[in-house]
Amino acid sequence: MTTCPGTTADGAVPEPDSGTVPGTPVAPPPGALAAGSEVRVDVWLWATRQTRSRSQATSAARAGHVRINGETAKASQKVRVGDEVRLRVEGFDRILEVRALLVKRVGAPVARQCYADHSPEHPRPVGGFAVRDRGAGRPSKRERRELDRLRGRDSREHG
Repeated sequence: MTTCPGTTADGAVPEPDSGTVPGTPVAPPPGALAAGSEVRVDVWLWATRQTRSRSQATSAARAGHVRINGETAKASQKVRVGDEVRLRVEGFDRILEVRALLVKRVGAPVARQCYADHSPEHPRPVGGFAVRDRGAGRPSKRERRELDRLRGRDSREHG
C-alpha cells in the first residue's frame, strides 16, 4: 500500500502546525536582537513598543522623561541587560527591567519578553460625581447644599 505525500500511514491528513503553543516564548526575527552588549535607549524604547516612533523616544529623553538606573538619560545613552529604565507616560512612571536588547521593532508578544514591567498600578479615581438629568435646569439651593455635602464641602463656607 502506498501513501500520498502529506498524509499519515492511515491516510489521514495531519493537523497544520500553528508554530506556537500558548505560553511558550516567541523567538525574535533574525536581526532584531542587538549584536553587542548595549543599545541606545531611544532605539530600545521604540523597538519594545514603549513609544510609537523613535523620534518620540528621543523627544522623551530630551525632555527628561527617561531615566536609566535612577539617572536622567540622554537619547544616545546605552542600556544593557539588567538595567532599570523609567519612562514617564501621562504623568505616571513605567518601570521596566531590560531582559533582551532589540534594535528592530518587533511584534507585541516578542517585545513583551524583552522587558519586565515593575510599574505600580495607576490609582483609580475615588468616589462618584453628581449627574443631573438633561433639561433639569439649575440646581435649587437645597440641591446645591446636597451636592456640596456629597463632595465633602461645607456649604456655609461659600456664604
